[in-house]
Amino acid sequence: MSAPTPQQGRLAHAPVVLRGGRWWLDGGAGSVPASDPAFTAVLDDFALSMAAADQAVANLLIRQDGSSCCVDPGGRR
Repeated sequence: MSAPTPQQGRLAHAPVVLRGGRWWLDGGAGSVPASDPAFTAVLDDFALSMAAADQAVANLLIRQDGSSCCVDPGGRR
């Protein structure tokens, strides 16, 4: 089984973008590739953690929506 990879796109609230499997530092004057392996490994880990957190929240919302279908406005089941 291969290691999970972060999804393409901008990392939330950060000036970095993952394009074509490569991290880019994105600024007002343009973009430059991030080439330091230690730095890009941290970006990979952070992006994977953010994706896992987003999925956990989505799962909670799905479970919450599913359980609310069985409760009437008076609080009785």
